[in-house]
Amino acid sequence: MELNEARDAIKRIDEEMAELFVRRMEAVREVAAYKRAHGLPIEDKEQEAKVIEGRSALIADPELRSFYVRYLRETIEVSKSWQHRLFEGLRVAYSGVEGAFAHVASQRIFPDGTPVAYPSFEAAYAAVEAGECDVAVLPIENSFAGEVGQVLDLMFSGGLFVNGVYDLSVTHNLLGVPGAKPSDVKTVVSHPQALSQCGAYIRAHGYKTESAENTAVAAKTVAERGDASVAAVASVETAELYGLSVLDHDVNESRTNTTRFAVFSRAETPSSGKREGEAFLLLFTVKDEVGGLATAVNLISAYNFNLRVLRSRPMKDLPWHYYFYAEAEGDADSENGRRLISALRGACPMVKVAGRYKTANAEQGGETI
Repeated sequence: MELNEARDAIKRIDEEMAELFVRRMEAVREVAAYKRAHGLPIEDKEQEAKVIEGRSALIADPELRSFYVRYLRETIEVSKSWQHRLFEGLRVAYSGVEGAFAHVASQRIFPDGTPVAYPSFEAAYAAVEAGECDVAVLPIENSFAGEVGQVLDLMFSGGLFVNGVYDLSVTHNLLGVPGAKPSDVKTVVSHPQALSQCGAYIRAHGYKTESAENTAVAAKTVAERGDASVAAVASVETAELYGLSVLDHDVNESRTNTTRFAVFSRAETPSSGKREGEAFLLLFTVKDEVGGLATAVNLISAYNFNLRVLRSRPMKDLPWHYYFYAEAEGDADSENGRRLISALRGACPMVKVAGRYKTANAEQGGETI
């Protein structure tokens, strides 16, 4: 083939590829719309690996295959950039003020979204129910202090679905006004859970404690008071935000202190159809009789689901009655899963599948936050 003929062939192929590129990006737009509606992050490293492995097998020539893998990686990056553009304007509700751990989590899960602060878990949750925001990022558990009961109660009574669970490693620091020293501090202000997580440090220094709505509010309070004897327990990001100094680093008792955040949205994400790595959230009540709870637990076991978490919570409208929060490994949409849910509904007064998620730590869908 002559040079000009080869160039003409490349030109025709490029024209075809341009048409295919537009079609591909329109499909990517649909993917982005789905992720936005269901509160799913853009990044999905597991899916990217599957695409590269599967598509590269289409190239028989091993030398060309390596270049095709590079082409696929670059194409995926372009697709993600397009999705990031489409995600601009996603409104992410969280409880607290700028700099709170929930604010940090919302930015890491949805870096292109717009964080919207609300004064309480209930308000953030209601904002998504009412359509004011697209998703809510709320804490459901801390590895040191346990579950966040208020959010579990919202999960029980509300209409939103959990479509993702992400881990945020929590590091608390002692923050004071510029020029203050740890020896100046007499009172520490923070959220009750943060105070609990730093209990050993606080007791060792003989500090008094004062509760705040969250760690960022505590830092803001310290900045506003301008008193060297008052310090906050909060993050480094919060110190930078409110112009405070870090008087002491890593004051939390546990060095593996982690908070799990759930992403709530109005749309329910169906199962991927693969059991591996999947889990579902289950809420149920049991009959007020001997063996009521045992019956439900035995059913979950009988249908071969691993019960990872089981907690009881008091029902607000029925004194001394409880509902149960469970996390089970596996696919609730599988044939076995549907049989389990049907069996539970036959044995329990109320059964609700509150959400599904992948059992992996994630930052933007891939790495630990």
